[in-house]
Amino acid sequence: MSDDRQLPLAFGHVPSLAADDFLVAPCNARAHEWIGAPALWPGPASILAGPAGSGKTHLAHLFARSGGGVLVSAAELAPDSSRPLLESVPVLAVEDCDRPGLDEVALFHLINQGREMGRFLLLTARAAPAAWGVRLPDLRSRLLAMPVAGIGAPDDSLLAALLVKLFDDRQLRIGEDVVHFLVGRMERSFAACAGMVERLDRAALAGRRAVTVPLARRILEGEDEDDGSGTEGP
Repeated sequence: MSDDRQLPLAFGHVPSLAADDFLVAPCNARAHEWIGAPALWPGPASILAGPAGSGKTHLAHLFARSGGGVLVSAAELAPDSSRPLLESVPVLAVEDCDRPGLDEVALFHLINQGREMGRFLLLTARAAPAAWGVRLPDLRSRLLAMPVAGIGAPDDSLLAALLVKLFDDRQLRIGEDVVHFLVGRMERSFAACAGMVERLDRAALAGRRAVTVPLARRILEGEDEDDGSGTEGP
């Protein structure tokens, strides 16, 4: 009898950032709408805030792509790079603005020059700017005045859809029984969802097996599947 289960392949995976692949749900609908209409913003710069794995990078790519702009990491900013960067694009997305090591002077110059040049800026972070620990008073004032589009916690429907998408990004197909099993038992967060997919993919690859409910149960119970020595129970 042939085994039609989908076995994982040892290839790298690239998450899809296409517009149609963004999963719109109540927790992110406002943010999705917000990044699509910068002309309606009260000012030229906005902040997109949400927890790890919540789709900020996906939305930032959509914002930059739809406006003919680019996406850069906040770690790449330098005080003398703002004007050359802004001269080449009408919109700019800057990721991870709340990470340690931010050049606050560079971000301050970017915001000011973006305003002067009529550019739209989208800054992403895991939290609203009050929690960033910014020390430069003028920058802190600018950031606190910006509107924030937040992404909330996912509901069960979004978690289920996200599991399917993340497995699909890895060229894996899973059954509805696995999705239902995981959603009913795993932590309800974007990061936990991504971590679960990573662990299941790794365990399935090590054991040369499909992603099934028994395997998911073992991972949830903390059993180590990386050596591929375990056998699947009923």
